[in-house]
Amino acid sequence: MKTTESQNPRSSGIDSRSALEIAQIMNNEDAQIAAAVREVLPQIAAAIDGIAARLRAGGRMLYAGAGTSGRMAVIDAVELVPTFSVPPELAVALMAGGESAFVRSVEGAEDFADLGTADVTRVGINEKDALIGVAASGRTPYVIGALQTGNAVGALTIAVSCNVPAPILEIAQISIGVVVGAEVIAGSTRLKSGTAQKMILNMISTGAMIRTGKVYDNLMVDVRASNEKLVDRAERIAAQIAGIAQEDARRLLQQCDYEVKTAIVMAKRGVDAANARALLYEADGFLRRVID
Repeated sequence: MKTTESQNPRSSGIDSRSALEIAQIMNNEDAQIAAAVREVLPQIAAAIDGIAARLRAGGRMLYAGAGTSGRMAVIDAVELVPTFSVPPELAVALMAGGESAFVRSVEGAEDFADLGTADVTRVGINEKDALIGVAASGRTPYVIGALQTGNAVGALTIAVSCNVPAPILEIAQISIGVVVGAEVIAGSTRLKSGTAQKMILNMISTGAMIRTGKVYDNLMVDVRASNEKLVDRAERIAAQIAGIAQEDARRLLQQCDYEVKTAIVMAKRGVDAANARALLYEADGFLRRVID
């Protein structure tokens, strides 16, 4: 029996426990997740570097998953847009059953490898891209089909599974098998498995963004100022790094469509927006190379 489907002796009788006891049992189980993820950090690092190299060469980061795994992938992809000003077409999450499956389960869609093949083919996967296949069970046909197609066209393929061994780990070029143990509710992989997947995807995508110049120190210097909160954050970040008042940062940001890195270079190098963008382009977008 797969680990994700087995019964957890530590949560036996949970249906007769108090609310506090239920929370304590779940918290104790969740405490094991970070340690399990720590065991696969070298594989995560390989995925970070592999994806960053593909992005620098003009490729994309694609994801494929079903159910909870697919939803974790969608969340990871869409959050990259405001956080790092990534164009939506650069981080594409494909989910068995289509976009509607994010909010309403589409049963059976994950059972067909050809649907995974069709989805990655539809978005034009090619040798420049990286594809992350996410499946708690490690054997979801939809994800298998997507990964096999990625391999066939020369894309970098990465698999994240909560069972080891697992078919997707054998298919992918970089295999991340994190064993978090039996779920509190047997087979409910939206629990520990889902949390582990979220942690791993966080590391992979954030690491790739850092390695492509979208972070300076630990600040999101490519943030997209798309609402009032993010406008204020952009101004504060620009002011802090440039060593100027926030009102001066606001004035510079208004001259460059609120591009934080551009505004910082304008302040630090004493140039206009066009020249600041040119300096950043020459530095492959790495702010530190321009101002330090």
